[in-house]
Amino acid sequence: MVNSRIFTSVLLAGYFLFLFNRCNKDGDSGSGSDFKKVQAYSYNTVWEWNELFLKIERYAAGYRPGPAPTSLAYMGLAAYEACAPGFTEYQSVISNFPDVKMPVFDEKLTYHWPTVASSVFAYMMPRYFVDQPAEHQNWMNQLKAKLENEAKANISSVELQRSIDRGTKVGEAFWNWFTSDKVAYNHYKDPFQGYVWQDHYKKEGDWKPTPPGPDKPMGGIYGACRTFVLQGDAEKTARKPLPYSTEKNSPYYGQAYEVWTRNGSQEAAEDQWVAEFWSDDLLNQTFSPGPRWIAIGDQVLKKENSNLETALAMNAKVGISLNEAAVACWYSKYKFNVERPVTFIKKYLDPNWDSGLMYIEKNWVSFTPPFPAYPSGHSTMGAAGAEALGSIFGYSYAMTDNCHQGRTEFNGTPRSFGSFYEMAQENAWSRVPLGVHWRMDCEEGVRFGTEIARKVNSRIAWKK
Repeated sequence: MVNSRIFTSVLLAGYFLFLFNRCNKDGDSGSGSDFKKVQAYSYNTVWEWNELFLKIERYAAGYRPGPAPTSLAYMGLAAYEACAPGFTEYQSVISNFPDVKMPVFDEKLTYHWPTVASSVFAYMMPRYFVDQPAEHQNWMNQLKAKLENEAKANISSVELQRSIDRGTKVGEAFWNWFTSDKVAYNHYKDPFQGYVWQDHYKKEGDWKPTPPGPDKPMGGIYGACRTFVLQGDAEKTARKPLPYSTEKNSPYYGQAYEVWTRNGSQEAAEDQWVAEFWSDDLLNQTFSPGPRWIAIGDQVLKKENSNLETALAMNAKVGISLNEAAVACWYSKYKFNVERPVTFIKKYLDPNWDSGLMYIEKNWVSFTPPFPAYPSGHSTMGAAGAEALGSIFGYSYAMTDNCHQGRTEFNGTPRSFGSFYEMAQENAWSRVPLGVHWRMDCEEGVRFGTEIARKVNSRIAWKK
């Protein structure tokens, strides 16, 4: 009788042990201490979605200069928050954004964090790029399927579906928040909306269209978009530009003279390389200036073989910094309404002068972006991106930028730098020899963008 009871007890213990192990395999039980942390996984999921974003955005009309950085901010933060319960070094920052209706997270269940992150992108990115060609939609569907199939080899179908659901629900929560911003939402459909330049042209030195190109300004109302950390119009305002002057001994005239003469300087070949290397102005030719800093971050992720947590933090910080820089820069551009150098130079220095930016696809020999000059968008977003990357990978991080390696229609030969800040400075300077910006635009852009990204770093408690 005793032996029978012992035998029965052993059978029951074995049965419950089997159930326990089965439940753990399926991810249906277990404490948080059993979870595989986000740091245990590779950067690859984030890298692959980033690279696809860059590939699609290159051809997406209306997304430059503002909507692309904004989409990176929302997607980056959403993926970060979806995986935050599994972070080791970083932490959730959702308390900074109380309007986001986050789904409940069950700490008793296990999640496959790469699938969670992928599902955020798979939900949000097609909604940002909803009007793109069917081929581009297929690229997104194919990447989603590829990453899910890779996950199936390592986790149960229950955990896979749970992870998909987690990422999808978080993506939906952030998408709903994004769509409540009536300026940013669907802005790409008409980037020239809401601003009549003639109503704001009051005097010489004010901006007016610079043919060839659009006869309307782009992003005239983008400065009214939601910001994540900047508080009020004062924080979206750059320092005042130099006063307009036609006096030959004035700083304003001097900066016009610099742009004019730099195109024919002894350093012209180097200047042309720098100008082309950082341009990223032209639709269908490259990704745009803001996302360039995600492309740089991707190179670092790959070089360092970073983990998933670092990749998610990089996307969130860089994305938010780029959005803040884009919104503040465009607010300041239309507040100060400064003309482009080409307008002044043609009137007071050389009526036959052309900028160095050629839009071959449209047969525009001399092109200047269709919005006011001050401050420079390249410079502001570049400095913000550089500061965000420096806060993650180090302020003395040296690298070679291979963003345009192999390009033949312009000089994309890789360039090497001692720090991200050095990259931001060269990116800013490149706009002067290209002939599309005053020096003051670029110098203030670097200062302003760095200040903006430092607020992103300090006002959000990213680390535990």
